[in-house]
Amino acid sequence: MKVLHVVGARPNFMKAAPVYRALAKRSHEQILVHTGQHYDALMSDVFFKALEIPDPDESLNVGSGSHAEQTAAIMIRLEPVLLKRKPDLVLVYGDVNSTVAAALVCAKLGVRLGHVEAGLRSFDRTMPEEINRLVTDQLSDLLFTPSADGNTNLAREGVAESKVFLVGNVMIDTLIRFLPKAENVFPKLKAELSLGSFGLITLHRPSNVDNEADFLPLLNALDKLSRDLPLIFPVHPRTRQRWVEQLRAANPNLRAIDPLGYLEFLALQKHATLVITDSGGIQEETTFLGTPCFTLRENTERPITIASGTNVLIGRDWEKLEKEFRNTLNGNRKQGARPPLWDGKASERIADVLAALDR
Repeated sequence: MKVLHVVGARPNFMKAAPVYRALAKRSHEQILVHTGQHYDALMSDVFFKALEIPDPDESLNVGSGSHAEQTAAIMIRLEPVLLKRKPDLVLVYGDVNSTVAAALVCAKLGVRLGHVEAGLRSFDRTMPEEINRLVTDQLSDLLFTPSADGNTNLAREGVAESKVFLVGNVMIDTLIRFLPKAENVFPKLKAELSLGSFGLITLHRPSNVDNEADFLPLLNALDKLSRDLPLIFPVHPRTRQRWVEQLRAANPNLRAIDPLGYLEFLALQKHATLVITDSGGIQEETTFLGTPCFTLRENTERPITIASGTNVLIGRDWEKLEKEFRNTLNGNRKQGARPPLWDGKASERIADVLAALDR
C-alpha cells in the first residue's frame, strides 16, 4: 500500500512520526508532504529533526494567510502532488487547515482518506478547528479515534461504525518514545534557564493573543501569578512581534523566551509545577505526565483530559485561575489518571487496521 501523509503544523509532526515509523516496519511505501503551514524554522524544521522524521518528499511552502487563503493555497498545490504520486491512502492529522484542505482534495479526486485523531468535538463552531474537524470526519473513509468520546460523537453524526477505529492517542506514542531523551536534556536546560520551581505557559489562539482587550488582562493576571512562582513563556513568533514591548515590561519572573524544540518543551512539561495553556495537545500531554494543567479556553474538544486527567477549564475567569494556581502551590492539586489506550501503541493499532485492509 502506498500511503501519503499530509502534515503542516507542529502538532501534526508529533502525530505523524509514530504512524510513519509503524508503517515503515510493515514495508509500506510512504510519501511525506509538508504543506508549510508552519513555515518558521523554530516552528517546523527543529521538530522534524527532534522527532526523527525524514525530510519531506514534497514541500508546498504555502506560508501564512487567512484561513481561506491558506486552505485554498494548500488545495491548489496538493492536487498535482496527489495526481503525480497516486497514493492508495492519504493520512491527515488533527484539525489544522492542512488537514481539511487535504480532505477536500481527496474527496474531489476520489482518493481514500484516513483521519488520525478523529471524532473530537468542542461543540463550538466559532472555532476554525471545529469546522476543520467536522468536515474532515465527514469526508474520511477511515477514522482513527483517540478516546471513546470520539466514537460517540461520530455515531451521533451518522458516521458508519465500520469506518471508525478506537486506537488511542498517537501523540502519547511520541511522548513515551522521547521522554527518556527529554529527561536527558533537562539538566542542561535547567542550568541555562536557572530553574528552580517553575510554571510553564503556552498561548497561541487568536482569542487570547491577537487583541489588546483580551491579551493585556491575561498578561496582567500572569504577571501577578509569576510573583509567587516563576513562569516560563516560550512565545510564538507572531505573538512576540505583536506584544514585544508589553512582554518586556512584565516582571522578571514572567520570562518570555524563544520557542523550544520538542524535547526541551517536553522536559519542561514533565518538571513544571503547573502548565497554563490554550493548546489541545498540551492538555493531553500534561494528563499523561500528571502535571496540573489550566486551560484558558471556554471549551475543549478533549473532555477526557478533564474527566480523567489533570486538566481544569478556566476560560477567561482570572479569579478561578488564581484560585486553582494557589491550590496547586498549596498541595491541593487535581489528581488525574491516564485514559485507556494511551499506552504508546496507538500507531501500531493503526498499522494493524491498514494491514487488514491491504489484505
